[in-house]
Amino acid sequence: MIKANNPQLQSFITVDRNSDFPIQNLPFGIFSRKGSAQRHIGVAIGDYILDLRACFDHNLISKRDYPGFDPYATTLNSLMAQGRYKVRQLRDQISELLRKDNPKLRDDHILQKKVIIAQAEVDMHLPMHIGGYTDFYSSKEHADNVGRMFRDKDNPLLPNWLHLPVAYDGRAGSVVVSGTAIKRPLGQTRPDPEAPPVFGATKALDVEVEMGTVIGLPSEYGHSIAIEQAPEHVFGMVLVNDWSARDIQKWEYVPLGPFLSKNFATSISPWVVTLDALEPFRVASPKQETEVLPYLARKEDWGVDIQLELTIQSPKMAKDQVISTTNFKHMYWDMMQQLAHHSVNGCPMASGDLLASGTISGATKDSFGSLLELTEGGKSPITLSDGSKRVFLEDGDLVTISGFCQNKNYRIGFGKVQGQIVCNDNQQTQKHLDIIDRACAQ
Repeated sequence: MIKANNPQLQSFITVDRNSDFPIQNLPFGIFSRKGSAQRHIGVAIGDYILDLRACFDHNLISKRDYPGFDPYATTLNSLMAQGRYKVRQLRDQISELLRKDNPKLRDDHILQKKVIIAQAEVDMHLPMHIGGYTDFYSSKEHADNVGRMFRDKDNPLLPNWLHLPVAYDGRAGSVVVSGTAIKRPLGQTRPDPEAPPVFGATKALDVEVEMGTVIGLPSEYGHSIAIEQAPEHVFGMVLVNDWSARDIQKWEYVPLGPFLSKNFATSISPWVVTLDALEPFRVASPKQETEVLPYLARKEDWGVDIQLELTIQSPKMAKDQVISTTNFKHMYWDMMQQLAHHSVNGCPMASGDLLASGTISGATKDSFGSLLELTEGGKSPITLSDGSKRVFLEDGDLVTISGFCQNKNYRIGFGKVQGQIVCNDNQQTQKHLDIIDRACAQ
């Protein structure tokens, strides 16, 4: 069997050269046909989806080969739990089915109609049940920028930053799939430092360009994952936009960190690109400036050359406008170090858990991954093509993050993660609070 990453492979399904989903990618996701509530596991190939459930039903893939995998599941969790070896085996079998020189499916047009569907005819859903969500803070350029703004211009990094991958555990229940509208969050802010805090919708809604590592093989409570074993526990990666309300965050984050400013929404892309598909694009991460403790010492390079683009489109704009381009390879702490640190005290990792990278920023202003950095905290607003200016997001703005790896042979893409900002009508919320206040007064 020819391995799925072979650059010479071609599919009998026509795939545009600039498609995110050539036969060398084959990412997994959850879809339903438009108008149907039934969700299926699918694999993207060009502008189409291979229905994995239908492949098992028609014996294109044998159930006996994957005894712990439920092909009728409505999430990818049972597939993720199979571990990297079994996922690789399945991806190789799918690649074999889709090959241009394999007549089994290529020449059976009746069967093709049963197992292949156009992406335009489906709705995509959250690909996995996420029991645990962790957000890291692993871009040195981002940490430097934010530290200079809010702490110390000469010493922007806190003393621990170069010694461990800083993170906090987030709210998994508000992770949503691309295309979900983002309601402007409510919370407390303190615009006047001499006055009491006020309640209302954020006026400083921001984006954060991130990547997410998705856990495959789980670990047991009390057992740590050694850094050299970490790749066997990674299923793949997704695009992440970890929306942030900066004014709420500024007031609430001391002493324990962000809460309402982050827990309202985190958007991810619907397709999970496997770690194996990303292998050809591995690069060295930035050299670490301080010797780290042995459990974090890199045994191999796990930077990945993923080109990322951030765009904004206001309701008055005919097309979106690029405001930043950056790259995942800039991350100071790589995903395997993050996983080793997360589990070192015996914290169990479950299939489907999401580890977000933290905001990804490069060395130049046009590569910063948040509006906070791009506008220098509001000092330098961005001018959009419709003439309007942005310090932070306004209602109606459509935000898109796209990402891909590219070599001379093919492109491995993640698709897009999108979200449109909608007004939060807090009149009902305020009415509810007034009722509570009156009840307490009585």
